[in-house]
Amino acid sequence: MKAVVFHGVGRISVDEVEKPTIEAPTDAVVRLTASAICGTDLHFIRGTMAGTREGRILGHEGVGVVEQVGDYVRNLVPGDRVVIPSTVACGTCSYCRAGYYAQCDNANPNGPGTAFFGGPEDAGGLDGLQAQYARIPYANVGLVKLPDQVSDEQAILISDIFPTGYQAAEQAEIETGDVVCVFGCGPVGQFAIWSARYLGAGRVIAVDSVADRLEAAREQGCEVVNFMDEDPVEMIHEMTRGVGPDRVIDCVGIDANRRPGEDDERFEEAIAQLVPERAENGWQPGSGPTQALEWAVEVIAKAGTLSIIGVYPPTCTTFPIGAAFMKNLTVKLGNCNHRAYIPKLVELVRTGVIDPTVLVTKHEPMSSAVEAYEAFDKRTAGWLKIELEPQAAAAETR
Repeated sequence: MKAVVFHGVGRISVDEVEKPTIEAPTDAVVRLTASAICGTDLHFIRGTMAGTREGRILGHEGVGVVEQVGDYVRNLVPGDRVVIPSTVACGTCSYCRAGYYAQCDNANPNGPGTAFFGGPEDAGGLDGLQAQYARIPYANVGLVKLPDQVSDEQAILISDIFPTGYQAAEQAEIETGDVVCVFGCGPVGQFAIWSARYLGAGRVIAVDSVADRLEAAREQGCEVVNFMDEDPVEMIHEMTRGVGPDRVIDCVGIDANRRPGEDDERFEEAIAQLVPERAENGWQPGSGPTQALEWAVEVIAKAGTLSIIGVYPPTCTTFPIGAAFMKNLTVKLGNCNHRAYIPKLVELVRTGVIDPTVLVTKHEPMSSAVEAYEAFDKRTAGWLKIELEPQAAAAETR
C-alpha cells in the first residue's frame, strides 16, 4: 500500500509499505477513505518534536471503512464507516472511564504520556493514518461509527481538529459574555473560535500573521490582530480598555513566530536548545518557541483562564510562572481527549448545527502529499486545511 513515511528531520516521501494486519483481538484494520495534514505533523519534520523513528508512517487524522475486526471487537463489522480519534485509548482504565482518554494507562507501552497515531516512539510508536490502510488498536473504543448524513469531508475534521478546538474552548471556562482571545488562526484556532462563540463568548479577538487565516477568523465575526503589523499586547489592551480578555486560548504551540527584532538572542538560544537537529532544505522551526505563550500570559485579565492546546514537547521547560502567579490565573492544558468529544460533534454535524467543511481548502491525492506538506509548512495562501485522498493512490497504480 502507499503511505507518507518519515525519513528524518526535513525528509518525507510517499512509499510502498506493507499493509497492516490484525495483531491483537482488540484490533481492527480500516481502509482509509480520507486523511489530512495537521500542524502537529510539521513538528516532527521541522525537528521541534524529536523521537520519531525513521520509517514511521505519519498522520493522525482518518476516516474510513472497516475491513477486518479482531475477536474482541463486538460493536463493529466489516463495511462500517468510521471516524478515527487521533489519540488512542483503551476505554477500560480509570483515566478513560473519567474521560481522560489522552492519558490512557494501557495504550502507550513506551511511556506515561498520550498515545497517538504517527508520532514519536514515546507517544506509542504507532504507524499513522496518511496511508491506504491502518491498524487501529482498541478499535471498539478507537473507532466511532458515522451516520450516512455525515460525509467523509465533514468527518475528517472531527477526527482531530474540531474536538481539539472544542476542548480548547471548553477548558477555557468560557461564560456568557466573556471576552476571549485566540492566539493562532490555523485549523484548530478556527474551531476554537467557533466553539468559543457556541459556548457563549461575547467577543472573540483572533491573533495571527497569515492573511487568509485572519480573514477566515473575521468571517466568523472575530476582531482580528496581525502581530506582524502591530504589537498584539498593546492592541488588545486598547481593545479591552486595559482590562484584557477574560479567557485566552493558545492554539499555536512550539512553532510560534516572533515579531521582527523581538528578543532575537533569547529566542535563538531557545531554538538551539529545543531543536538539536535542523533541516537543511527548508522545514525550519518557528522563530519564537514560547512567544504565543508569553503574549497570552501578558495580555490576559487578572483571575482569567488560560487554555493551552497548542503542542509543546517535553523538552520545552519555559513558562512565565511568576507573571501567571501574580495574576491569579487558572491554567488548563494538555492533549485533546478526542474520544470524549467525537460522538457529540458527530451529532452537531449530522443535525446541521455546523458544517465544518468550509475549512477544507485543498483536496490532494496521496501521491501529492509531499508537495502538500511543503505548501502547508510555508503557510501558503489557500492551504488552510488539506484533505488527503488515500484511495486516489490506489487508482493511480491500477
